[in-house]
Amino acid sequence: MTAIDTGRVEAYPLPTDGLAEETSIALAQQVQRVGVQTDLRPEAIATTFVQSGSPNAEPLLLLHGFDSSVLEFRRLLPLLAAQHETWAVDLLGFGFTQRRRELAVTPEAIVQHLYAFWAQQIQRPMTLVGASMGGTAAIAFAHRYPDAVSRLVLLDSAGYTVGPSFGNLLPKAVAYWVAGILKRPKVRQNIAVKAYHDPVFASEDAAQCAALHLAEGLWQETLAAFTRSGGFRSCQSQLPQLQMPTLILWGRSDRILGIKDAPKLAEAIPQSRLVWVDASGHVPHLEQPAFTATEILNFVA
Repeated sequence: MTAIDTGRVEAYPLPTDGLAEETSIALAQQVQRVGVQTDLRPEAIATTFVQSGSPNAEPLLLLHGFDSSVLEFRRLLPLLAAQHETWAVDLLGFGFTQRRRELAVTPEAIVQHLYAFWAQQIQRPMTLVGASMGGTAAIAFAHRYPDAVSRLVLLDSAGYTVGPSFGNLLPKAVAYWVAGILKRPKVRQNIAVKAYHDPVFASEDAAQCAALHLAEGLWQETLAAFTRSGGFRSCQSQLPQLQMPTLILWGRSDRILGIKDAPKLAEAIPQSRLVWVDASGHVPHLEQPAFTATEILNFVA
């Protein structure tokens, strides 16, 4: 990825070969990138994003899950953008946002980069929507920058239960090898099937959307470095301090995180409401996009 000046926005359409769904093709063609200035490095970070919808309505910002990209919101974003200014951004170290060997990808750096993107591009209170790992990032962001977040939406969010902490103990070579396993098509397909309530959604189009970013330079090195940083951990201590209204949407058939954390999140966050999504696994925004969009739009309204 070539250098880009701070604040300069340019079209950055993704390859559409192998994509079949209209929503996938449309979102891939809408991707842009902008140079985001941070304290993480002297040069601007080329950051990929999608923006659509009315600029007169309160903005929504969508955050994808682990080893994913803005394409995760190919079915949800158009529905939200019909009524609101809607953004989706590739988090630092993920998707198609610029990677550099000297740029450490840690949870703290991800939140810093996200704030810089918000301050540069959005600049007003927003509804922050986080899916899976993106939910943990959203919680961390909302806790640190509450004035930037008017409402919070968590889609099968990670971060309540403390996961395995061995990542920061892995030697660099081992972390690199582990990250490489995730590049294998069979491994990715098995994860995809597990993510859905109905395995028919684990289509070839879905596989292509989930794999496009694997061709980005330093993908494996960056994923290994993020793993060695320990990744996002439990955010239980931050939850009672979240004062913005929060909507929690959770698939009843989530086989990635299970369903036990959903009521715990709702109990821990003061102004929260839990809505179960029937006939959905870990990704309700992909499996039940119309229901998910309706719940979010009603919540924002």
